[in-house]
Amino acid sequence: MSKQESLMEKATNVIAAEQFSGAVYVKQAGNVLIEQAFGFADRSEERLNTIDTRFGIASGCKLFTSIAVCQLVEKGVLSFHTRLKDCLEISFPHFDERVTIHQLLTHSSGIPDYFDEETMDDFEELWKQTPMYLLRDLKKFLPLFQKGIMEFKPGEKFHYNNAGYIVLGLIIEQQTGQSFTDYVEENIFRPTEMNNTGYFSLDQLPRNTANGYIQTNDGTWRTNIYSIPVRGGADGGAFTTARDMNKLWEALIGHRLLSKEMTEKLLTPHVQVKERVEYGYGVWINRSGNNVFKYHVMGYDPGVSFHSAYYPATGTVLVIPSNQASGPSKVMKAIEGELLGSH
Repeated sequence: MSKQESLMEKATNVIAAEQFSGAVYVKQAGNVLIEQAFGFADRSEERLNTIDTRFGIASGCKLFTSIAVCQLVEKGVLSFHTRLKDCLEISFPHFDERVTIHQLLTHSSGIPDYFDEETMDDFEELWKQTPMYLLRDLKKFLPLFQKGIMEFKPGEKFHYNNAGYIVLGLIIEQQTGQSFTDYVEENIFRPTEMNNTGYFSLDQLPRNTANGYIQTNDGTWRTNIYSIPVRGGADGGAFTTARDMNKLWEALIGHRLLSKEMTEKLLTPHVQVKERVEYGYGVWINRSGNNVFKYHVMGYDPGVSFHSAYYPATGTVLVIPSNQASGPSKVMKAIEGELLGSH
């Protein structure tokens, strides 16, 4: 059995056990090893997922936001030490005036979050008080956290924070005069030829897009159209394909979106999360000994789960989007174990 066949067999076993719905893409040193889709994009119509299906990736696109910020730093519009109060003309009455862009990028700002993933269980609960169909631009999120109080002193520790990335998106809008999504599409998606990627409204999804599905207690399925904001933004919610996400990694690692120096800055471990896990700018970093084992992004929303990684030692890119709440994590571990060995 060839290495590729062995890899596919190991992945397929987990995919079957997990009843995985989504796509799996693995590319190593220029060779595509797996490029396959599973499950339904539309369960009612029994429309199958394909390798070119667009999937929601939730927080997986925080990397897009951090690349956009780094581009503005490269242009001299901002610096990582710029204070929030000096680059955004929006009042946050209880925020510490020392909060910087670096701290927002690394989830170490201490500002209040609108959805604290460490203490709140159900993202759907938010939209009972705030109708999700109103959240079509970043400023609509402000009432959810704008008048909140600080959780801790700026720079004190890592604490995952979605609101911090909403604020970064608002900074991008003020400093460029463009909407956040227009800036990202013009300066990241187009240069990278990510032609099937975008921030699409759930009520206006383009063709070849997967519905996100939530399994109910009685075993039936419903879509996530009432369970997440109607349109994604700076903290998550873009749609992309497995191939497009590979293009993003290749452009980033190839220094086509940022200079070599700025790319290294983005991929630098800036804050400790836990043992062997650190965070750069919009990207998780796992170590094996003193070396970086992988740079990765992930996202989870109701009806959405996503993992994607770049493994520097072997030049491997892995992309696993899913239109269900789980699956990619176990598939990723199986592929890592077979393709990359223990770490």
